Amino acid sequence: MRNEIVTPGAGELTYEIRNIVTVAEKVQRFGVKINWENIGDPIVKGEQIPAWMKEIVAGAAMEDETYAYCPTRGVLETREFLCELTNKRGGAQITPDDIIFFNGLGDAIAKVYGNLRPESRVLMPSPTYTTHSIGEAAHANASPVCYRLKPEDNWYPDMDDLECHVKYNPQIAGIMIINPDNPTGMVYPPEVLKKIVEIARTYDLFIIADEVYGNIVYNGETTVPISDVIGDVPAIAMKGISKELPWPGSRCGWIEVYNGDRDARFKKFVNSILSTKMNEVCSTTLPQRCLPTIMKHENYQLYLNERIARYQKMSNITYDALKKIPSLSVNRTNGAFYMAVPFKEGVLNNTQTLPIENAEVRELVENIVNAPGVAPDKRFVYYVLAHTGICVVPLSSFNTGLQGFRVTLLERDEAECRRIYGTLTDKIAQYLAS
Repeated sequence: MRNEIVTPGAGELTYEIRNIVTVAEKVQRFGVKINWENIGDPIVKGEQIPAWMKEIVAGAAMEDETYAYCPTRGVLETREFLCELTNKRGGAQITPDDIIFFNGLGDAIAKVYGNLRPESRVLMPSPTYTTHSIGEAAHANASPVCYRLKPEDNWYPDMDDLECHVKYNPQIAGIMIINPDNPTGMVYPPEVLKKIVEIARTYDLFIIADEVYGNIVYNGETTVPISDVIGDVPAIAMKGISKELPWPGSRCGWIEVYNGDRDARFKKFVNSILSTKMNEVCSTTLPQRCLPTIMKHENYQLYLNERIARYQKMSNITYDALKKIPSLSVNRTNGAFYMAVPFKEGVLNNTQTLPIENAEVRELVENIVNAPGVAPDKRFVYYVLAHTGICVVPLSSFNTGLQGFRVTLLERDEAECRRIYGTLTDKIAQYLAS
């Protein structure tokens, strides 16, 4: 090409959660059984959608209106239903015009960050979910600006670090949280949320709250949606059905805008997001039409409670296994279905290995891990993958300098969960001793 056509840094935007799948599939072809602990898809891990939910979807698919465009903001009846859920809590009050549907939260994330001025930054947690950090960095053509989540304190945010970033970096226009958090499984206590809102109020910022796991909380922890504590601060809450129903293949998410008229600049920002969505006409109609009927069904809460109880059990099995390794900093997961596990500083190096019997698999892995600049935790997860078939994700790929790994808690079979994490515990010890 006569001109450079790729934005600066585009090749550096990687999604390791998916990248490792390509290698795992190659390893699988050599006869290694893969345990997919890398991606938060309950369906892949054997979640069985109940018949009553499938019947609702099938019924909606028989209606002609399901095959039509819906309004750009989304199906009106569905937005009215969601308004009722939010407004009855007594916090921020919204109307159907404060809701915009997207083809999954990935679509929402791209459009929210994509409509920011390049010099306006959103302060990210570290570690954080890759789609957020990639989206924010891509809009700014710069590395993410981050506040620290503390592994030594249940992964709670370092509030001094957060406020210092805001105070001394005038480019910061917003603060982002994920509650419950991905990748750490931390749940924000209400008092912490209130402190973040107060910082946003003091410095005239807005808040983005990814709440896609908002109703998946356990181990006695409690939290509240940002709408409960936002007061008069402008905010965007991101929500969806991919994890809660769960229906990840629906690609159905939405944003709720709080205090959209309180600030002219924020209102213009939200209008620009809507205008961008108008260029696509609308988001998929079918899941929107199903959503209220599913959530109002008499069996819905029972089904959700059963899943939450299972995640709680698996979180404790995983925690009890991994905490036996002194070289790890392990926190119990209390929400969503992930656990982030950093190694203590200086534990990993670029010489540690695990034996790989198949020569072709060994060559494949060695070509990856011996490339220049490969992080020590990426080396670790690829050796574990090839040696055991357990597919996890390097923690350093979640916008953090910490070296470790992230796992999911989606295994349905308790005995298999114990086997996986018992094996992983043994192999970590073997790897560190190599």
